[in-house]
Amino acid sequence: MDSISSIFNHLVRDYTEPVKDPVWRNIPLSRGLLKIASHEAFQKLNWIKQLGPTYLVYPGATHTRLNHSLGVFHLSRRMMLHLFTADTSMLESTSPDYTPARDLSLEGTKAFLCAALLHDLGHFPYAHSLKDLELRSHESLTAERILQKDLSKLIKEEVGTDPELVAAIVDPALSYNGAGGVSFFRNLLSGVLDPDKLDYLNRDAYFCGVPHGTQDVDFVLAEIRPHSDGMAVTEKGLSAVESILFSKYLMYKTVYWHKTVRIATAMIKKAVLLALKEKVLREQDLYWLDDHEFSSLTEKHAFPPLHLIRRVTERRLFKLVASIPFDAKNSVHLHLQDVHNRLGFEEDIGREVEKLLRRKLPLESLIIDVPEPINFEVHLLVLQADTGAVIPYERSRSVFNRDSVRAFVNSLRTISLFAEGQEDLIDALGKIGVKGVLSKGLQ
Repeated sequence: MDSISSIFNHLVRDYTEPVKDPVWRNIPLSRGLLKIASHEAFQKLNWIKQLGPTYLVYPGATHTRLNHSLGVFHLSRRMMLHLFTADTSMLESTSPDYTPARDLSLEGTKAFLCAALLHDLGHFPYAHSLKDLELRSHESLTAERILQKDLSKLIKEEVGTDPELVAAIVDPALSYNGAGGVSFFRNLLSGVLDPDKLDYLNRDAYFCGVPHGTQDVDFVLAEIRPHSDGMAVTEKGLSAVESILFSKYLMYKTVYWHKTVRIATAMIKKAVLLALKEKVLREQDLYWLDDHEFSSLTEKHAFPPLHLIRRVTERRLFKLVASIPFDAKNSVHLHLQDVHNRLGFEEDIGREVEKLLRRKLPLESLIIDVPEPINFEVHLLVLQADTGAVIPYERSRSVFNRDSVRAFVNSLRTISLFAEGQEDLIDALGKIGVKGVLSKGLQ
């Protein structure tokens, strides 16, 4: 049996164990992947909220990393089926652009689907609250866990694939010398039309009760084609790319970077950053924790800044005092992108405020928030209907060019100052002209 036929038969016949899901209805797993999903390492994802403190604004946003991981697997399998069946002439073509479809193995396909299921295994608690801190990437932690004996044995014996290939698909920093199309599968798992993005946009919109992230997945999948870089999209499918880009923008604007979510996230980050700086916590203390374990860990210490985390869970949040647009040409703003520089800047502002208040200000009383750069990926190839040639997305007839995407990012990034809600503190910050301070620094 040739490779394509064996892969196709596997994708159609071997996924017989249904898991119910509110977004995708039925998610069929293979018997081997069902055993992987039952493993304690995967089940722990049920205790990490996908959107961290977003439930403070959208009460329905209590879905988990486990829900999302199942969804990413499901869309990955559907994507593979479409790539193998969407256009038979491409699969049989002698063009070098389409050789991966012929060269892929059954073992590689199984590894890709296993990687899709396990891609968030090492994710940190509270969504992205610990981002910017000097911690290992969750991809490297995931790969490490995949390669541990208990899980690697399951992958090898029950799924029938190489755990090292699974780990290498998840973590691009890992090299893999065997066959299996690792670069092709990495590009499938992470890109403009990747199954991760298609699931989280739809799932987050569903649980938050907003329409912005909803995508027509059937249409998206119908318009993708196999390519040496992972996939290409037809010209007809350009509207799907545009929908994803605009939906991502709207979800950041209204959900992911909602003011209250930013405040809660910044409070958690400030608490952990100070605890790491003062050696109250070590980097390795923060690995392999779920939300509950993270809260329990921080409550064990008498270090005052860690009380910010309890305040978040009790919704006793800081107030927004001032915000200004991030300016990539502003040297102060560039300086503040580093979390350690932010700490020093916060302390400088605190000292100015103390002169007016005539009292000592706790280290954790002020927080400067600088959102990380967002990547609105447009690195995708477009299949032209008339010639059959592929061109970069940037050269297609889409309204979302580099300039418009850059405008999206610029409109979203805002530098903010959050503070405890005491009236005298807020007044003092007003007197020192905090907006000017965020723009020009302390003179």
